[in-house]
Amino acid sequence: MTPADFRLSARALALKASEIRELLKLVGKPSMISFAGGIPDPALFNLGLFQAACHEAFGGPQVAREALQYSTTEGYLPLRQWIASHMQSLGVPAGADNVLVTTGSQQALDLIGKLLIDPGSTVLTARPTYLGALQSFSAYQPRFAQLDAPQAAGDDAPRLVYVMPDFANPTGQSMSRAARSRALDQAQLANAVIVEDAAYTALRYDGEPLPSIAALDAAATGSIEATRTLYCGSFSKTLAPGMRVGWICGPTALIRKLTMLKQGADLHTATVNQMVIHHVAAAGFDDQVQRIRAVYRSRRDAMLAALTRYAVPGMSWSRPEGGMFIWLELPGHIDAAQLLQRAIRADVAFVPGGAFFPDGTGRNTLRLSFALCDEARIEVGIFKLCELIGHTAMAKAANA
Repeated sequence: MTPADFRLSARALALKASEIRELLKLVGKPSMISFAGGIPDPALFNLGLFQAACHEAFGGPQVAREALQYSTTEGYLPLRQWIASHMQSLGVPAGADNVLVTTGSQQALDLIGKLLIDPGSTVLTARPTYLGALQSFSAYQPRFAQLDAPQAAGDDAPRLVYVMPDFANPTGQSMSRAARSRALDQAQLANAVIVEDAAYTALRYDGEPLPSIAALDAAATGSIEATRTLYCGSFSKTLAPGMRVGWICGPTALIRKLTMLKQGADLHTATVNQMVIHHVAAAGFDDQVQRIRAVYRSRRDAMLAALTRYAVPGMSWSRPEGGMFIWLELPGHIDAAQLLQRAIRADVAFVPGGAFFPDGTGRNTLRLSFALCDEARIEVGIFKLCELIGHTAMAKAANA
């Protein structure tokens, strides 16, 4: 049977598969140089700390039973306390009651969409923006509008402002302090909630850190309880994505509502996963972040250098200060989705940029991730990719 044989909701009928998830199924062969998924390098996981954490979680009958038992929806209290302390170090005066542990930050986005979006509600985002956010929010049938564009007032005012201020997925670009303040002002003017996706904030390689929007909001209002920012954090890019542990930090009034929604979704994030992540974070979060920063910085530099060496006329790209991504614009109106088919045959993969635009534009753009490949494979992959781009541009010019 096919979906057409069932009486599905309009929401379900509108769902589309993630281009990135579908692409990852094709790039698993060893010869493939994949710049596609924003995937941490598993060689950088701190296996020793995770082994010790698992041993601790099952080190005695009492703690083992706790690890295997149902838990509170809000999350494992020691982990929420660690997260609250981490948020305080970022200038956000949070307590444990301001934190909800989620099954990855992706669940955080889904819960927030469920909380705030009705069919036809306006959601403000950058263009391009994170595909996972577009997917999560699209399930609730909003209208997407451009961040910073003039918006309607009253009942038609935006409900939600979604931003990724640091090293955004997919562009790698960061918002200036002035841009962060403008986004907060725009949310305040519309009486909207601003969602700060901080998945890559810890991965800074150059420049001085800027205050989070949550910190700016708390400083302006004097209390986290008076803020309108929901800060979405994650351990996926720093400690390990397979544990699926993230969090939302915000005013307790919103955290309580989100907790009720999570109860209906999965009751709580896996207890043992929370206990293990807490052990690893408490024992070595800062050291792990320093370690992966050094590796990813070197790989970013290798990709930028290779692009400078092999780029053909008409190519341009971002130069991120952190994160995992470089955003590439192609010459001669080359369609990145069509280019991908030829690139895969040459054992190189990337993500076409159109996936990151709500309206499917941006077809002459693509996203490159430098996190998973070492410097030697980055050199070879960028050489192959630029060679393909050059051949494609010449073919298009000859046929024009």
